[in-house]
Amino acid sequence: MDSTSHTSYNAEDRSYFAILKKEIHQVATAAGFSDKKTGEIDIIVAEMASNLIKHAGGGEILVRLMQENGNEAIELISIDNGPGMADPLRMLEDGVSTANTLGHGLGAMKRLSDTFQIYSLKEWGTIVLARVYKNELPLFIKKPLVEVRWVVVPKPGETVSGDGAYHQLNAEGLKVFLGDGLGHGPDAHLAVQQAISAIGICTENSPIDILRYLHTAVKKTRGLVGTMAIYNFKEKNWRICGIGNIATRTQNFMSFKNYMSYNGIIGMNIPNTLKEQEVADERGQVLIMCSDGIKTRMELQKYTGIFKYDLTILAAAIYKDFARKTDDMSVMVSRINTTA
Repeated sequence: MDSTSHTSYNAEDRSYFAILKKEIHQVATAAGFSDKKTGEIDIIVAEMASNLIKHAGGGEILVRLMQENGNEAIELISIDNGPGMADPLRMLEDGVSTANTLGHGLGAMKRLSDTFQIYSLKEWGTIVLARVYKNELPLFIKKPLVEVRWVVVPKPGETVSGDGAYHQLNAEGLKVFLGDGLGHGPDAHLAVQQAISAIGICTENSPIDILRYLHTAVKKTRGLVGTMAIYNFKEKNWRICGIGNIATRTQNFMSFKNYMSYNGIIGMNIPNTLKEQEVADERGQVLIMCSDGIKTRMELQKYTGIFKYDLTILAAAIYKDFARKTDDMSVMVSRINTTA
């Protein structure tokens, strides 16, 4: 099972802990994790929630099931707006604490996680990423040729998201898509999931042709907006085309460039004439796409060193600082590791 969206759990005070722990335990159990793995996930969740209260005065935990290289995993992301840490790596050592506690939390989470990263800035807050895989990972994991990560969260009060992310890798290149069904709730969710299913069977290889295919495939839904980007390994470039208000930019350590979408609604009305925008790949470049649940005026240079981390950290930082919380929210980040 692979869920395109995260479930958000409030961890603002201890009254939420019992529900939070129980529901995430049920997610892991239903997904078929072993008793041992489920017990380890329980500990990670307990430590995450406890740290949010002790050190940040509360926060949020995002959870989703994912699949990578045929191996299922549960992804846990802790987000807070607390005081942050000047030296987060030192906090991973057992016995080190900033709150007069035993200081075993972060170290325990790191030992029990297959993937574990912590990103923190003073006076900004902290993001903790933990993934636990159902099956054991190989001892040596080669850096992937492509990285695609996202944070997709339903509008508060909704159980499903009208936003959806999708990627497809083959010998020629990488296809990535971010869509936003009109409105929110089950009908918006149906529209974007039908679009994602259509991409999976579409044989076209240009963003324009794929969008036109989607336009026909989702006509019986309420419609959606979306952006398709395709990276070609041979040409070493991105081709991008979007319809509707999905914000798209390329970003590296120093600068960024925004790319405009066409007006229209996929499944209802799209322009007769569409043109792709070609973007040459550059060292350290990431492609970022956001739905309109994310504010468009983003200053990412303040995130010192964040491009060295798993791209989920960057997606979570954008969500943390720029989510509107009045609609479905999604951030998708892609990177090509040309030296892999």
